[in-house]
Amino acid sequence: MILCDIGNTTFHFKTSKKNFKIKTNADISDLKDYKAPLYFVSVNEKATAKLLKKYPRAIDLRDIIKFKTSYIGLGIDRQIVCNYIEHGIVVDMGSAITVDAMKNKKHLGGFILPGIDAYKRIYPQISKKLSFKFKNDINLDKIPLNTSDAINYAILDSIVLPILKIYRNYNLPLYFTGGNCQLLLKYFENKKYEKDLVFKSMKKIIKKHIKKENRC
Repeated sequence: MILCDIGNTTFHFKTSKKNFKIKTNADISDLKDYKAPLYFVSVNEKATAKLLKKYPRAIDLRDIIKFKTSYIGLGIDRQIVCNYIEHGIVVDMGSAITVDAMKNKKHLGGFILPGIDAYKRIYPQISKKLSFKFKNDINLDKIPLNTSDAINYAILDSIVLPILKIYRNYNLPLYFTGGNCQLLLKYFENKKYEKDLVFKSMKKIIKKHIKKENRC
């Protein structure tokens, strides 16, 4: 099977042989015509239309997944990763940082933060004097004494503290995934890095669906 995770900025493909990414604004008409079924998950309607033009028989996991939650408007990307982590706090660091708590297969809720790249853009927009180089080796227990460290401190602390709060409130293990998550791992204990969590969960959902279809 071929898997595709469509985000705000990239198509992320996984085949049996490799993983690769393509910008959502790129031309994908020259991509290989796969014989195997292609399953996808998407948060980007325009990119979805582009994928379906190239692969009209592609299957949207939105039509397959059955994820129950009281959270109104939970994105399909969050449903997918939470479906895999049945007991823990899922921190997915992409264009946005999403944090969701799962306890005994039940979704308790979650919140959304700007992604690292979004934070990087904010300060120079305020003032050219606030241009800076991002660093993730800031001591959050020590108040900064220069502007660059002050900005990095504010960014990291604004991300780390809410995650620590939900971790302490619910006493659940932390699972990190997404392209930028390793930038923050050093600030947490009782955590696990789950590479390509979205693809692991997609495979789990698809296998369950196929097994159910075969029984019918």
